[in-house]
Amino acid sequence: MTGELVDTIAQWQGKMRPATLEALLAGVAPLLPVLDLIPNAAIFIKDSQARYLCANSTLVARCGLKSLQPLLGKTSAQVFPAQLGPGYTEQDMQVLQEGRVLENQLELHLFKSREPGWCLTYKWPLYSAAGDIIGLIGISLDLQSASNTHPAYKRLVAVDEFIRKHFNRSISMAELTAIAGVSAAQLERYCKKVFHLTPRQMIHKARLEHAHRLLHSDMAITDVALHCGYTDHSAFSRQFKALTGFTPRQYRQATAQD
Repeated sequence: MTGELVDTIAQWQGKMRPATLEALLAGVAPLLPVLDLIPNAAIFIKDSQARYLCANSTLVARCGLKSLQPLLGKTSAQVFPAQLGPGYTEQDMQVLQEGRVLENQLELHLFKSREPGWCLTYKWPLYSAAGDIIGLIGISLDLQSASNTHPAYKRLVAVDEFIRKHFNRSISMAELTAIAGVSAAQLERYCKKVFHLTPRQMIHKARLEHAHRLLHSDMAITDVALHCGYTDHSAFSRQFKALTGFTPRQYRQATAQD
């Protein structure tokens, strides 16, 4: 379902060339009640300044709001927690200013419990009939549940458990394929089907979940990197920033201020 939804939005985005954003929103309006029925996908449209123009009810709930109205006209930096919101807006501006297409981006989110949650995010620029970027459309898929109906589910759970136990060291694809009893190509395909993630993304996810907790302590960032399976501080910082929009130090400072 989620894969088909992403493909549909991507195809729609590629065909739309409205004269103005207002014309685009008028065309989208009849679809909003249907989009509100999708509980695990936040769908949104933003203007050229990365401000929300419309969104479905899943995104409204993710922002801790009761209605759409308080979200409109604001950027992600203004509505999401300080640890993450500015990073989302920085990402938006790359799409809006550079025409960058963002696909299959694993991202850390904080939900109401303040515990980390994970999403796969996709963003596409919206072009006018004249070829100018006038906004963006995006979808962010929650990754809080796995598909337990897949025939290989039990073997893949064993892979996930191994990653969660050994994320603090280097994990090879050979180890994971041996646990699952399948080839590397099959493992990649099955993990995407069940967990919506590649094996490499699953490792990043386990490491960054642990880093999120450790950064709330007074542990030195170099030690946090080592505890999370990174052999050097710079590699940890690059990966952390890619998934949150902040360096570990910036994230810790934002958390302390929150």
